[in-house]
Amino acid sequence: MACNNAAPPRNIILVGFMASGKTSVGRALAGRTGWPLVDADDEIVARAGKPIHHIFSEDGEPAFRELERRVIADLCAGEGRIIAAGGGAFVAPDNRAAMLSGGAVFYLSASPAVILRRVREEDAGGPIRPLLAVDDPEARIAELLGQRAAAYAQAHYTVATDELTAEGVAARIMELVSITKGSN
Repeated sequence: MACNNAAPPRNIILVGFMASGKTSVGRALAGRTGWPLVDADDEIVARAGKPIHHIFSEDGEPAFRELERRVIADLCAGEGRIIAAGGGAFVAPDNRAAMLSGGAVFYLSASPAVILRRVREEDAGGPIRPLLAVDDPEARIAELLGQRAAAYAQAHYTVATDELTAEGVAARIMELVSITKGSN
């Protein structure tokens, strides 16, 4: 459903599993719209003063999720932004409500095999992502996608990313919302 005659959304909010393309699509959208890209994970790292894997290992997932909740609320209160949310952010009811009322929410879907390939490419030589530090990461991805499916289904739009480039996903999103460069 295209919204070409509708007013532009307050924000474009990208949700989905890790490595579904939120940041790269966000960059492409920022270039197309002139809106700034704000990566929620980068904001969390800045506020915590340490990398996400350290937050998980030193403070635990509940502390990470609370910081994430505060960051999402702050980001969604603004307007004229492309917001790339963390992979699990949309699962939490408070975050989901803030995002759904804060702009047009796009779930960027990807298959477990594509997600694992992208994670391995992105993280080559870096630390293993905390949620994938298991014997069978592809099975873990499939399990987590299953657990999050009901939440992701509540996004305003779904765009499958397996066969598209970041530019292709951005073009699809631009077809679905009415934004001209510099609007808002």
